[in-house]
Amino acid sequence: MKTIQLKAGKERSALRGHPWVFDSAIAKGGGDAGETVRVESQTGQFLGWAAFSPTSRIRARIWSFQSDERIDAAFFEKQVAAAVAMRARLQVPSNGVRLVHGEADGLPGLIVDSYDDTLVAQFLSAGTERFKADIVKALVLHTGAKRVFERSDSGVRALEGLGPVTGWLYRADGSSDDTQIVIQEHDWSLALDIAEGHKTGFYLDQRDSRLKFAEYAQRLNLRQVLNCYCYTGGFSVAGLSGMRQSGALSDGAQVTSIDSSAPAIAKAQANVTRNGFDAQRQVFMDADVNASLRALHKEGKQFDGIVLDPPKFAPSAAHAERAARAYKDINRWAFKLLAPGGVLFTYSCSGGIPPELFHKIVASAGTDAGVDAYILERVQAAPDHPMTVNFPEGEYLKGLVLMKK
Repeated sequence: MKTIQLKAGKERSALRGHPWVFDSAIAKGGGDAGETVRVESQTGQFLGWAAFSPTSRIRARIWSFQSDERIDAAFFEKQVAAAVAMRARLQVPSNGVRLVHGEADGLPGLIVDSYDDTLVAQFLSAGTERFKADIVKALVLHTGAKRVFERSDSGVRALEGLGPVTGWLYRADGSSDDTQIVIQEHDWSLALDIAEGHKTGFYLDQRDSRLKFAEYAQRLNLRQVLNCYCYTGGFSVAGLSGMRQSGALSDGAQVTSIDSSAPAIAKAQANVTRNGFDAQRQVFMDADVNASLRALHKEGKQFDGIVLDPPKFAPSAAHAERAARAYKDINRWAFKLLAPGGVLFTYSCSGGIPPELFHKIVASAGTDAGVDAYILERVQAAPDHPMTVNFPEGEYLKGLVLMKK
């Protein structure tokens, strides 16, 4: 077994149970891509068994902190079984569920979403790539899935020295190769394509926020809603659902959805139609969000409900300053467009923007817009996308629910 030895004092994070070992912390040692190595302190103290990644700044990702653990097929079966059991206990109100969430489930670099009887997996690290066959076998065993599709096309794989890979990893006899799937979420039916789009085809992490937005739309009797970066229309469907419950739809209420992707807009329109909403109650704009916010303000438009759920502006802390300007700009325009008493759901999915910084950015945007707002709630990813005490970096999605004074 190969060994990497850390510099003096660099063992503290591993002793706290943190799974990342950065290149700057290593004094000597190494291994091949994905190879399991022993991590030890300068004095030779055992710290963990890790997957080595020769090209990444995160040079090793610790699988286990137990000295008697073996990193083999049985290890991955145990980890997958635990992750699946945890989601079963949550009783998620959907057949679209995050089954494995990387470091939080002791499987750094592995993301697995379940859409009914189909799993979509992302192998984002050299370690998960090396053990891919064992992981897929464990997933099928503990979920009974009929199909497993790989969406390892994220740019982060390049940091691991890996190229993009997509395609079927497993299909039971007689199962379809159709990548179009329809899932149930709360009272809605939502279609996605696992071979296309962002992440694994859908944003399961916003499941609870979509329900919350529907509840606010009903309770506050929202009549004009703006959904920015609408993607496949999840928040649009949620808003329309709440407005239907309040009776606002039958009295002329409307949802405007904006995205710069024509294919996403088409899917959003289809999802809205799928859930039985009148075409007259919806407006779709294939356009740049920032430019659209400015144009809507110039036209004197106002909305009593706005959703800002932009893509990742800051993939790492190094991009935080530039991302902060982008987040501030869109939130400033949203505040200007929001009617008094209106509600704003605003989010950041950038790991490089911690919650306290996001709060400051939104507060600064409000100041620049000349408005104040109540913070009604702080929101985060749905619980099947957990973070852990030992890995706070897992808190990538954060949001605020605000009401304009």
